[in-house]
Amino acid sequence: MLLQRPSARRIHATRATAVSRPLHALSTATVWLSVGCDDPPAASYRPLTDAAVDTRIIVDAPPVFRPLPTVAVGLDAYRQWDRLPTIKLGVRAVMRSTYDRTGGNEGADASHFLRADRDNFYVPLDLEGPGVLYFARANHWHGSPWHYVVDGNDTVISESSTVTPDMPVTPSVFLPMGLLPEPLAFTWTTTMGADLNWVPVMHRRSFVMGYSRTHYGTGYFIAHRFAEGADHLSQPLTPWTGTSPPDADVLDLLSRAGSDIAPRGEELRTRQGTVDVPASGPVALDVSGAGATMVRAITFRVAREDALAFGRARLRITWDDRSFPSIDAPIDLFFGAGVVYNRDVREFLVKSLMTTVRYAGINVEFASYWPMPFFRNARIELVGEGTAIRNVSWVVRGETLTAPQTDVGYFHATARDHGTPTAGVDLTFLDTRRDEGGVEWCGHFTGTAFTFSDRGDLTTLEGDPRFFFDDARSPQGYGTGTEEWAGGGDYWGGRTMTLPLAGHPAGVDMPANARAPEDLIQSAYRHLIADAMPFGRNARITFEHGGTNESTERYRSVTFWYGRPGACLVPSDTVDVGDATSEAAHRYVSPTASAVETLTSRYELGVDTVAGREVIAAETDTGRRTAGVTEFNVTVDRDNVGVMLRRTFDYQWPDQRAEVLVGEDREGAGFESAGYWYTAGSNQCVYSNPPTETGLGQRTIQTSNRRWRQDEFLVPRRLTENRTRVRIRIRHAPVDHRLVPDGPARERAWSEFRYDVYSYVYPR
Repeated sequence: MLLQRPSARRIHATRATAVSRPLHALSTATVWLSVGCDDPPAASYRPLTDAAVDTRIIVDAPPVFRPLPTVAVGLDAYRQWDRLPTIKLGVRAVMRSTYDRTGGNEGADASHFLRADRDNFYVPLDLEGPGVLYFARANHWHGSPWHYVVDGNDTVISESSTVTPDMPVTPSVFLPMGLLPEPLAFTWTTTMGADLNWVPVMHRRSFVMGYSRTHYGTGYFIAHRFAEGADHLSQPLTPWTGTSPPDADVLDLLSRAGSDIAPRGEELRTRQGTVDVPASGPVALDVSGAGATMVRAITFRVAREDALAFGRARLRITWDDRSFPSIDAPIDLFFGAGVVYNRDVREFLVKSLMTTVRYAGINVEFASYWPMPFFRNARIELVGEGTAIRNVSWVVRGETLTAPQTDVGYFHATARDHGTPTAGVDLTFLDTRRDEGGVEWCGHFTGTAFTFSDRGDLTTLEGDPRFFFDDARSPQGYGTGTEEWAGGGDYWGGRTMTLPLAGHPAGVDMPANARAPEDLIQSAYRHLIADAMPFGRNARITFEHGGTNESTERYRSVTFWYGRPGACLVPSDTVDVGDATSEAAHRYVSPTASAVETLTSRYELGVDTVAGREVIAAETDTGRRTAGVTEFNVTVDRDNVGVMLRRTFDYQWPDQRAEVLVGEDREGAGFESAGYWYTAGSNQCVYSNPPTETGLGQRTIQTSNRRWRQDEFLVPRRLTENRTRVRIRIRHAPVDHRLVPDGPARERAWSEFRYDVYSYVYPR
């Protein structure tokens, strides 16, 4: 061992303190030992075997590059569904929609557009940078023909009812034929009210959605965004051309919804048995001795006459002796039904890809195919909730888990009984800051199952979903209504339906037609596979109850998510623009910026008042705006594998766009482009909801009092890795989108009140 002082990276550890870097990262390092000195001279270094009491290990090693876990993208996100537990570093999800900008329910949250480019091209969605549109939803055929503009190339998609919308075609199909096929896309004749498209649409530079018609032009969209040059994707982002249908193997997978999609074979670990569920308390399933396992299927079978009571029992699973169960949910909700009551004697109450409830002769079968990893052991229990149930057959099927523990998250199903909602306050389906001990989590949100009425009332479905990830004040996800979230439209026409990724399994069309109390329970589910929504430290999933949080219906919910303990997105710095101390500390420079401005406004979080009581308060802060260049230094985590910038700004300035450049924090260092940061729209929108199906688009300009907004930008790993400080240059690069054709030019500016800096790291 060389007796010289190290000159590169150093890691100090006492005898009682473990070296935090993985051992494989030290395999080529030269290790020196010093005894009893904080910064010893070279002569005091000795071989490691001479260690005495107070030792410090100093490691001289080059920075170690660790590849990120591969993110399955495009159709791979379906065909590699078994990799659902893998964490998704460097991916952000957005859900945009035609929601009422006042927080209300105008036009049933339809027809609020970012802008109108021309008479037959109204824009509800406009994204820049590399990404994938994973989901698009419209109410019936409304909006068709739709323009899918990928990297500037326009593909027109229509629906066969478009030609004669006052006399819709049944069955209706997407055109061109075969481009958006079932079971990745469905029209309203199958869904009972909505046109749904899960065909992934990749883009490298941009994606714009255009509606040709605007009567009842409702829609919501889910997309993933990546940093420029992301190299951990399962395939290149090849722009969608709209010329060929999705691959047959993916269509075959989705077509198998309702069947056993988990692998089979002699190498699988199978545990099975029969238990009696007590009227109260748990009974455990014997899955001992499994070791590191990926659970691929959990199934139960009960007698038909016991199914309703079994649905009220709970499934409780605790992974690796953790302090809290990660799954603790009513059986009926966990499997998507909400209530195990089969009014019309269907074979399948739930026929989704991930869960099924099937009536098979004298029995009812429940199956889950969510992949569920654990590393040492699992405790699986059935918990009685008032009725004893005999002879419950069960099977748990798994395979050896080979993925590193750092790369996968536990499966969670978090249940809530919301009771009587509070007026003006969203229902919180999940808040990882409070659930399971309130620790930080790195994971992704994968869906919900819920009941939304015990009295047969469908009107509560007007409530919008709002999703917040990683301390965000603005929702990264904002939908148009609860039945839209679950794949329906117009309350499914009061009918039931079940699809691979969404459904309305239970509920009568109106209370007067109920045959039993269970008929009055309305339920829905929505599963996210390709469109799962990643988070790096926390997630908060909320829903309005009713169009303005006024419903008094009882909700019960289960939220599905993956997460491993420990954050993979950590706060690193904050630049408080307008604060002299913060600006000086970060060497903030913006030569053409405005003087410090003060804004008092609101975020987009619903209506301002309910029953005369203010529920969303205005907030005040200071910042600046510029039409030039801003520069500042920020601190990042030394172990970062990429960085996320979150900007708080004044949304009154339209279509804010800037090039982001990154350089070293030293005099004379150059900058390298990280891409363009673009936030479409403003607090003004175009409302166009003509009274007739083919009516000309309207140009009603609406101005919201909600000017606070946050947006995010991903900085590539190559520009930040192995650095602790970087300098950011923001160069205003405006686009001249008019709000309406031939409308006046609008002043452009880049607004900046705060930059929050987060570093992607492996969970610690």
